[in-house]
Amino acid sequence: MPRKAASPEEAAGESGPEEMEAGRPRPVLRSVNSREPSQVIFCNRSPRVVLPLWLNFDGEPQPYPILPPGTGRRIHSYRGHLWLFRDAGTHDGLLVNQTELFVPSLNVDGQPIFANITLPGITGLCHPGALWCWDHSLRGLCALPADVLTELYTLKERCLQVVRSLVKPENYRRLDIVRSLYEDLEDHPSVRKDIQRLSQEHLESQHLEEEP
Repeated sequence: MPRKAASPEEAAGESGPEEMEAGRPRPVLRSVNSREPSQVIFCNRSPRVVLPLWLNFDGEPQPYPILPPGTGRRIHSYRGHLWLFRDAGTHDGLLVNQTELFVPSLNVDGQPIFANITLPGITGLCHPGALWCWDHSLRGLCALPADVLTELYTLKERCLQVVRSLVKPENYRRLDIVRSLYEDLEDHPSVRKDIQRLSQEHLESQHLEEEP
């Protein structure tokens, strides 16, 4: 049988990272060419259609096939590779294992690494004093106390998401809202801007660790 076409991650791993142009520094966030396989299962536990993005050895985001809500997929990744996850339609940021970046580790006893993709904040069916969420591993509902809920999207961010979903970009400035919100609406989510922000946060964290 003909060999199945390699994924961007596998193809890059076979050829190895290309040398960067002379004088051009390597990006802060990029995958490490460890060549150590790691079996991963992406689990979309959100109501969004998820776009997985692998940051290659040059720090460039490489898209992978989308994940519909409530589905999972086994991925042949490698230790030290970096992954981000976004809403496939709006590019809103999503969390993976309650953080923004997923970096596979080595498998233990042949067990795959789970990457649980969720909305920033827990959503489910309301119940007095608790939140009911579907747990895929238990194949059942589990109750969470209301006071454990966390929220990463601010109220303003969530409102902007809703308006963008209802209004075409060319009609933003026809809305009867304060002028500053026009610019906020036009500042659509961007993977590259998020990578720049995460890179800056990483550098600042390193700087703090190096201080005596």
